[in-house]
Amino acid sequence: MEGRLYAIVPVTFSKKISSSRWKAFMDPKDLNLQNPTIYISSPATASVGRYRFQLCIFSQGGKRCCGFGKFTLLCNPWCSEDAVYIPFEDQREEYVQSDSGLLFMGTAKNVVSRPWSFDQYEHGVLEACLNLLQVSPQHQKNRRRDYLNRSNPVYISRVVSAMINSEDDHGVLKGNWSNNYKQGVHPSAWTGSGDILKQWAQSGYSPVKYGQCWVFAAVMCTVMRVLGIPCRVITNFNSAHDTNDNLVIEEYYSETGQKLKHSNDSIWNFHVWVEGWMTRQDLGAGMNGWQVLDPTPQERSGGVFCCGPAPVKAIKNRLIEARYDVPFVYAEVNADVHTIILSQGRVLSMSKDTERVGSLICTKAVGFPRMQNVTSDYKFIKSPTSTLSSRSSSTISEESTLRRESSSKGVLVFLNLDKTPIAGEPVRLTVQVVNKDSVAKTIKVHLNAQAKEYNNSPSDTFWENHGVVQLAPMEVKALQQEISPAQYEDVVGDDMINLAVVVEDMNSEERVLASEEFNIASPELIIEVADEHSIVLNQEHAATVTFTNPFSHPVTGVLTVAGAGLIQGKLQFRMSPLPPGGRVQQRIPFIPGMVGIKMLQASLSFTNIRTTIRGFKMLSVHSV
Repeated sequence: MEGRLYAIVPVTFSKKISSSRWKAFMDPKDLNLQNPTIYISSPATASVGRYRFQLCIFSQGGKRCCGFGKFTLLCNPWCSEDAVYIPFEDQREEYVQSDSGLLFMGTAKNVVSRPWSFDQYEHGVLEACLNLLQVSPQHQKNRRRDYLNRSNPVYISRVVSAMINSEDDHGVLKGNWSNNYKQGVHPSAWTGSGDILKQWAQSGYSPVKYGQCWVFAAVMCTVMRVLGIPCRVITNFNSAHDTNDNLVIEEYYSETGQKLKHSNDSIWNFHVWVEGWMTRQDLGAGMNGWQVLDPTPQERSGGVFCCGPAPVKAIKNRLIEARYDVPFVYAEVNADVHTIILSQGRVLSMSKDTERVGSLICTKAVGFPRMQNVTSDYKFIKSPTSTLSSRSSSTISEESTLRRESSSKGVLVFLNLDKTPIAGEPVRLTVQVVNKDSVAKTIKVHLNAQAKEYNNSPSDTFWENHGVVQLAPMEVKALQQEISPAQYEDVVGDDMINLAVVVEDMNSEERVLASEEFNIASPELIIEVADEHSIVLNQEHAATVTFTNPFSHPVTGVLTVAGAGLIQGKLQFRMSPLPPGGRVQQRIPFIPGMVGIKMLQASLSFTNIRTTIRGFKMLSVHSV
């Protein structure tokens, strides 16, 4: 190996290989001493990295050595003795070989899939991933120890988790959640890992600006797959960041339904990490399998901004002593939410929600461009009947999506979105107020909507409505409202909406709150390919990207098209102003350079609204 480690391997004529030691042999049937062919096999525990290969010939005249070049050794998930062995071929194809995938964002009830190119076969990506190990503080501090430890995927993945962010080292990505991205690239603009890794390597290992959680995770997934470790990207919807380790997240609202910033704890609408597949000899066979790794810099682990590997089985069973960082990940998927209504610093009411955090944990399905629900891998799912006392049943359909309920002694309130909100259409909602008492009530109703980023508290109110309703004894009254596109389009963009209703019994002064955070579903770009079932290597083909403007005003923007193995680099096209309801098409020529399943993806970034629309098409490229 390049460094201070080496192995002397005698060359034999025996083809018998060993999974525990290095072997080298020559085929006696194909013996050519002038131009010899030598076969080398490595032990399953060999360290990952670059190796130099030197052939030495011993004769009566002494020893003669000649250089034979270099080779790169990776983990081998096809080898049953390797610590990253995964037994099913379709999983190896998905979690190691696949160079494209989907990242899931939005909200649990309105999941948005974002195409991503992992780019592990692109020129320069392998070299960048190997250099990441060389640049790491562990290697710089003690090269020999680092080389020895690289036989262990637990060690490798922990190094990679720290090196993807740049908080403690010359890591790949600089995080930025400030909304000011003038010094770099907006995190939402990235479409693949290759550009990021190559820019990092070409800059002399200066952090690439900028990343957020899905970018950190997707780049780490690339590095892990390049190194031969099966890896998949995971999204946790309603992910808790519990700063005081009490498994409780406090959320505060004003008496008119405005969400307040009064706590260091937070719930991200979604958070993205990765899982790596490996054995855990340090913990025992019961902890083998998927391990959580989170490169987004949130908390220090062992003094460094990294997280994991934390066995998913340990998280589910709350085995908090298991290494690494199980308590932190457990809180991300299991914390309770306490919602508090305040008035001039005084607590008016408090409610508790045990279901919201970690309500959906998902990844891309094996072999198909759709979501796979893995929530039950992380937590024991409660039966629906056990939650009826605290939340209404949740059903998703085209006609009605029942959202959230809250109750007090005498009043019950439901907040419903009549359908999944779609860009260009009004957000229609219904508030149901229930008088549970046998006496009439006068109820104040306060509705409040605020825009918010997925990981932040909401900004100022952009829509509100206040009123008074009279309720007869035991009466249920439905109040219908809508937020027009003109009211939300310029404010929300790709962000979320925090919608809350506070009802106040004017007699008892009891207050009850129901809330929901949701995203506006943008239309997808439509990608069509002529003769899509007859895509052939090295022949020109054409795709057509179509966009119809759903917004209430004209839009302009830039269309970007990419596809690892299909297009060299990226293609960009500027879109002229398109009126509401207008339709535009763009022809995209491409010449496939690799066989297999490839992703053609397109994104349209608008210049006059903070929205990006995406689309993708999976294509099967054949050799003939």
